Amino acid sequence: MMVILHVKQSEDHQFLYDCAGSRYVDDAIQDIVLISNLQKKIKHLKEQGELLASYGPAKDPAQDDDSDDDVDSPQCSSSVKPRGPFYTRDPSSKRTGEACDPEVAEKLTEALAEMEARASKTQVEGKIPLTVDMLKEGINLVRGAVMICYPMGLPQYDPFQQELNGAYAGKDVLDPDTASMWWAGKEFIRDMKVSDHVGKNEKTKVIVKLQSKGQGAPAREPPVDAETQKAMMAWYYKKQEEQKRMSVDEDDAYVNSEWANPKALKSALHRMPKVGLR
Repeated sequence: MMVILHVKQSEDHQFLYDCAGSRYVDDAIQDIVLISNLQKKIKHLKEQGELLASYGPAKDPAQDDDSDDDVDSPQCSSSVKPRGPFYTRDPSSKRTGEACDPEVAEKLTEALAEMEARASKTQVEGKIPLTVDMLKEGINLVRGAVMICYPMGLPQYDPFQQELNGAYAGKDVLDPDTASMWWAGKEFIRDMKVSDHVGKNEKTKVIVKLQSKGQGAPAREPPVDAETQKAMMAWYYKKQEEQKRMSVDEDDAYVNSEWANPKALKSALHRMPKVGLR
């Protein structure tokens, strides 16, 4: 028996997880939390990777480097390093601006897009469950592209480098040992099996949510999605306006209609062309 868990933290952060109903909840939560954290890690990697491709490595935070503001040409003074051929000034002044060759940077951009696609919510629409290996392979594609762009490596203080080689450490990170999983207002018990909570029907699919330790039950999923609710409200408003217009009409309002005009036949005959006599 297989169970499909639709892990839905938000509209943008969701994925499918396929597991056996006989699997213990503790093992499933450990795996699901890791996927969830990797999904968040990939989002941050994509943001930092795009900055790296455009503006090069980060500046050393230990140095007060304002050369971007002081130098307007590659050759300026002996105290300032000459700029490379692909220099692009970083508007935030946090990166050196020494981007790699655009043709090589395109490989990094493509790898970032592939990595993001693997973790995207569109996988839910395609009914493709996520796995830890699938996401790690996407991250490794980016790691390889970075090595091509910067063969000498990136400085350890670079945010992208730190994110790439370390574990995701955002405020919304979940602990796989203490996180809880909920469905229909009920918590999954770690030492029980998945089927003990969702039943033993083949290919059961349920929407679950993860919570940090001590947070309690999450808010339940609305019965309809945002787009459907918006359409329903528009239809209800339209019907309400029609009812208002009908309520102000008088009972004899129909007399103003063309079909209720007692002289309609006479008027029609007058409008007919004259027929000549032979």
